[in-house]
Amino acid sequence: MAARQCTRCAELAGTRTSVVFGAGNADAELMFVGEAPGANEDLQGLPFVGAAGKLLEQLLGEIGLSRSEVFIANVLKCRPPGNRDPQPGEIENCRPYLIRQVELIEPRVICTLGNFATKLLRGHPAGITRVHGEPEVRAIGNHTVRLYPLFHPAAALYTPSTLETLRADFTRLPAILALAPPVPIALTPAVEIEPVEPSAPPREAEQLGLF
Repeated sequence: MAARQCTRCAELAGTRTSVVFGAGNADAELMFVGEAPGANEDLQGLPFVGAAGKLLEQLLGEIGLSRSEVFIANVLKCRPPGNRDPQPGEIENCRPYLIRQVELIEPRVICTLGNFATKLLRGHPAGITRVHGEPEVRAIGNHTVRLYPLFHPAAALYTPSTLETLRADFTRLPAILALAPPVPIALTPAVEIEPVEPSAPPREAEQLGLF
C-alpha cells in the first residue's frame, strides 16, 4: 500500500510510529472522516481508539449501529507532532489517499467530523458551526455521496452543549441512510498517487481551527 511508505510530508514521515490508513467495513454505507491520528491511534495503527472513539461508538450504538458496520478514516494518515493542527500542505498531500478510499468503499453517506474534513470534502471554507447537521450531495472523486457534517467527538467530550448538538445530529442519520442513493454528479478522473520527493514542512503555514 503506497500510504505505508509515503514520505510526502517529511516531518510526519519522520515522527510517526505508524500510518493510520483507516479501519472498518470495506463495503460500508456509512463512512466517517476525522482530522488526524492522535497518540493512541499512532501507536495502534487504528483510527479513533481514544476517548473520542469511545464517544463515537456510543453515539453509533444509540442509533442502532456498531463500529463494525461503518468505515472510519482521517484527513491525515499520520499523526502531527504534539497533536498540532494539520498544515494545509499536509492536507493536500494526503487528499488523494482519502479520495481513493471513498471511491473504493463507495459509501452512501459520509459524516465529516469537524472543520478539517468538512472544509476539505465540501470544497468550501464554511466552518462546522455553520453547516453541521445539513446533508448535501457532493461528488468525491468518481463517487457521488451525501455529505453530513458533524462536530468532532473530541469537541463534545468536555462541552455539554456541543455533545447535545452532536447527539441530535446523529439521530437524523438513520433517515439519511434510508434515502435513495443520490444521482451521480460532476464525475472527475480517478486520483493517481505519484511518488514525490519529500519536502521540508512549510514555514508559517496557516493553520485551521477545530471549530
